[in-house]
Amino acid sequence: MTHIYGRMLAVWVTLTPGRWIEFIDCQGLTVRIAIPPIMNGKTCWNLTLELLERAFRLCEFTRELLENQKCSDYRPLFTTQHEWSIVKYVMEVLRPFQYWTLWMSKRHTVTLHHVITVYNDMFNHLDGVMWALAKIMTRWKEDLFFAMKLAQQKLSKSYP
Repeated sequence: MTHIYGRMLAVWVTLTPGRWIEFIDCQGLTVRIAIPPIMNGKTCWNLTLELLERAFRLCEFTRELLENQKCSDYRPLFTTQHEWSIVKYVMEVLRPFQYWTLWMSKRHTVTLHHVITVYNDMFNHLDGVMWALAKIMTRWKEDLFFAMKLAQQKLSKSYP
């Protein structure tokens, strides 16, 4: 659900030049180079991680923009602290996959002999995440557990 609200907010911010400028102005001198939210892209884990990291980084600027009276109708689009903690957890789950992917893609030698180790690390990571999620099941943890199960099945197809 957070991903949907984040996308809606990104679309809303980038829909008109006035909103875009207002959002960039919120960032003021706080950041060296003002940045907009990422609106969309292909559905894959690394882009999902990028979208979440950008949204997390822009959290306070988004809050400031939505506190403006002109934007009061859009305040429900802002993510709650509880939702941000879920986003942080999902980012932590995805970061090791980013590491393995970048590590393998940056190698300038044959990587076939590393495949078994990398796949085993991925399975261990998924098992660890599912074990941690299974301790106390809440709705969002059940959803993430289900997603991890699907990831594990997909990974199993590539590496039986």
